[in-house]
Amino acid sequence: MPAKQRILVVDDEPNIREVVELYLRREGFEVEVTADGEAALAAIDRKIPDLIVLDLMLPQVDGLQITRILRQGEVDIPIIMLTAKGEESDRITGLELGADDYVTKPFSPKELVARVKTVLRRAGAKPLVDPQAQPLVRGAIVINPATRQVFRSEREVVLTAKEFDLLWFLMNHPNQVFTRNQLLDNVWGYDFFGDASTVTVHVRRLREKIEQNATKPEHILTVWGIGYKFAAGE
Repeated sequence: MPAKQRILVVDDEPNIREVVELYLRREGFEVEVTADGEAALAAIDRKIPDLIVLDLMLPQVDGLQITRILRQGEVDIPIIMLTAKGEESDRITGLELGADDYVTKPFSPKELVARVKTVLRRAGAKPLVDPQAQPLVRGAIVINPATRQVFRSEREVVLTAKEFDLLWFLMNHPNQVFTRNQLLDNVWGYDFFGDASTVTVHVRRLREKIEQNATKPEHILTVWGIGYKFAAGE
């Protein structure tokens, strides 16, 4: 019998922890719950979960700090953020840091369970970037799938996992225009629950990192009314 997938639920509201744990256990998951950021980091140190359901507003260490710490490490644990309606800027920051999805409070426990299953399925799927593929060179940009490194004019640029995947996809299709929904399907997966603004956030962050002038991009261009394309240059 295969081992149960383990979910860590981090929220300082006891009723939310109780309900989420109940619904996840009903679906066959092993569940651990913690009420603050320090306890969550300690739980991760003891045993790495398969996925984290993470509230943004936490005592001690908040959800954004936890996401930042995890994404700077070597283990890429899927993260679903729990956010309040008024925390849109924090939600965007969380996505920029590398969170995989988000659910806005108040939420349906059934919907959260569905998202947990979806993110786990994506995490176990064949990776978008084949590490055996040859590096791509487009103008001043070099992207290496084996090492997951990106260089602009021979200087390394540090990207999050999703930023890397988005750049790789666009560079593999130079000068081809994609809508935001097409990018969601191809980079995030067809069953991604989040909205298309996620693409806009990641494009903006990529421009800030790889363009000489993010306000006048040379590579990741907006095609007004349609979407985005990667202009290869010379």
